[in-house]
Amino acid sequence: MTKKLLRRRILFPVCFLVLASACGTDADFYTLEDYASVPKIDVHVHLETDRYLFAEKAAEDGFRLINVALEYTDGWNDVRRKFAYGQLQEAAYPDRMANVTAFAVSDWDRADWEERVIAWLDSCFEQGALGVKVWKNIGMVSRDSAGNLIQIDDPRFDPIFDHLRKRGKTLMGHLAEPKNCWLPLEEMTTNNDRNYYGRHPEYHMHLQPEMPSHEELIQRRDNMLEKHPDLKFVGAHMGSLEYDVDELAQTLDRFPNLAVDLAARMGQVFYQTAADREKVRNFFIRYQDRLLYATDLSDNGSRTKEALHAAMDAAWKRDWEFFATDNAMESDLINEPFQGLQLPKAVVDKVFYQNAVEWFGMEE
Repeated sequence: MTKKLLRRRILFPVCFLVLASACGTDADFYTLEDYASVPKIDVHVHLETDRYLFAEKAAEDGFRLINVALEYTDGWNDVRRKFAYGQLQEAAYPDRMANVTAFAVSDWDRADWEERVIAWLDSCFEQGALGVKVWKNIGMVSRDSAGNLIQIDDPRFDPIFDHLRKRGKTLMGHLAEPKNCWLPLEEMTTNNDRNYYGRHPEYHMHLQPEMPSHEELIQRRDNMLEKHPDLKFVGAHMGSLEYDVDELAQTLDRFPNLAVDLAARMGQVFYQTAADREKVRNFFIRYQDRLLYATDLSDNGSRTKEALHAAMDAAWKRDWEFFATDNAMESDLINEPFQGLQLPKAVVDKVFYQNAVEWFGMEE
């Protein structure tokens, strides 16, 4: 067989699939009306309340939820409190709720820190936790007793991550921040980033040039992934590579054990779609097994039912319209108009549901 003929035989099915995807019939795609009836999972929410308004709305809209704990500013108290709220929610809505736990580094210098963390995580797994979250305090906030920032590729994490692999649990990581974080406010690409860092200058790295660069934090994350190639890792917030789907694609190719969630990064997806819709659409189709729908929505009990449900509606239905239809759209997250991706049903099902089941080991 000639090389030219072989190349034609390889390229034909690829081209056929692309054309079929681009020219599919109405039956190949969902509509706005399908929203509530299609099973969906939001893999990244934060519930710190004993009321169940969030879960009630999720049930109405066909969503299951993964509640995510983390260490914020109060060490182990944060971790235990957030996980306890998640357990409370799961007990009330076992068919809707699941949990990812966390651990603290506030007692990092204790000689028995690794053993204490593993014991805590095992206790959470016995209660059904699907995985473990590490937050951006690692690399950007938390320090050891000598004043050095604790980094995710530190060897002290290795026995913990090895333990997660042996237990078949997933590590979720919010490591680094969006690249906008290292830019002046006026140069940021999305309004949501501009607003967030305007309110939280303590996390705005442009104002703190002595802190690690975005590139260093991503490299340290990649160092950790290289050491643990068999550990399932879900990079929260598009793995902090939200600014460029091409860059994210290269990282996904490099690390087969990596998937990413979309939590709080739809503004960057919209921004790139406004510039080159087909590139973004092709990215979602090509990496349809590695992308998990998520929002970072939360409830701490402070909002009224009407305000909470309106916020959930706004995010969930906006994103459904974007992925399921080719409608002309606008969003306050960016200043440019854009068009929905209208992904095929099979891709939407993976992004919104099946990938969460696979990457977190959820029961269907």
